[in-house]
Amino acid sequence: MRAAIFKGPGAVEVGELPDPVIQEPTDAVVQVVLGCVCGSDLWYYRGESPHAVGSIGHEFIGIVEQAGADVRGVHQGDLVVAPFIFSDMSCPHCLNGSTISCVAGGSFGDGQIGGGQGEAVRVPLAGSTLVPVPGSGHSAQTLRSLLALSDVMPTGHHAAVSAGVKKGDAVAVVGDGGVGLCAVLASRRLGAERIIALSRRPERQHIAREFGATDIIEARGEEASQAVLELTGGIGVDAALECVGTAQSIATAFAVAWPGSTVGIVGVPHGQVPFSEPFFRNVGWRGGPAPARIYIPELLGDVLDGAISPGRVFDYETGLDHIADAYRAMDERRAIKSLIRVGSQ
Repeated sequence: MRAAIFKGPGAVEVGELPDPVIQEPTDAVVQVVLGCVCGSDLWYYRGESPHAVGSIGHEFIGIVEQAGADVRGVHQGDLVVAPFIFSDMSCPHCLNGSTISCVAGGSFGDGQIGGGQGEAVRVPLAGSTLVPVPGSGHSAQTLRSLLALSDVMPTGHHAAVSAGVKKGDAVAVVGDGGVGLCAVLASRRLGAERIIALSRRPERQHIAREFGATDIIEARGEEASQAVLELTGGIGVDAALECVGTAQSIATAFAVAWPGSTVGIVGVPHGQVPFSEPFFRNVGWRGGPAPARIYIPELLGDVLDGAISPGRVFDYETGLDHIADAYRAMDERRAIKSLIRVGSQ
């Protein structure tokens, strides 16, 4: 089959990989309809995080082509959303809400397990991992939003949940990539009254406004922190959502969170993480990789009802043959998030 192959920093190319087959009775083979490039894929592309040569891409939706004898809950022909981690949903960690830590789990597109940037994927633990989508004849925009449920929307939601966003809150979102924009949307969904988005690019500011941002701040670093404090009368926000992972963005999130609050951190950390200053202000943090499989069912209903449209974050679209262009567009910040058309529903 044709699939994106990671060959080293700066080199993602379409090539041939073996067709996936059922290896365990709990497996399914899914024909990919849509895949995409994740912000975390860029860390591999830029050579800032290690990645094995081989399959890449962990976000996809598709049609179940074949299901193993022990697969329950999904059937041949189902349209399904695949969270970026497969899990059994029955181990102690999964039962505690941390599917990311499933003792039997793993990640798609890790160089060994098939990736979502390819024509098909073998899905281990398919019955507990895949989320079937009810109905048929979904619009192109709905399909894009279903794809967003595989990672980017649950990750933005995880930032808001981790920070304890609730009705009436003032929230600051640090980061205007796909995750940051979805964190804005998640904050609005959870009832935040004021949502301050830190963004310097007009096209991203536009989506942030559409998703519920009430204020936009274009500054960075200490200047951004001061601007948020001025907007909030020197108090800070009830919840700060960190969606980048750099030392500067983490420092900004902590600086604008008022004493006693919690920062939701979902940006993959890079470099030294500053904790000494917030320690003395009793500012805590929660977060990490999102347990997407836990969040997808509740978010799915809102997508199908049209209450949320996280697929708006896909502003660059191409086919599998141009996978290198999809990476370059995001690396050069010409795109918020690149969508890859693979198959048809």
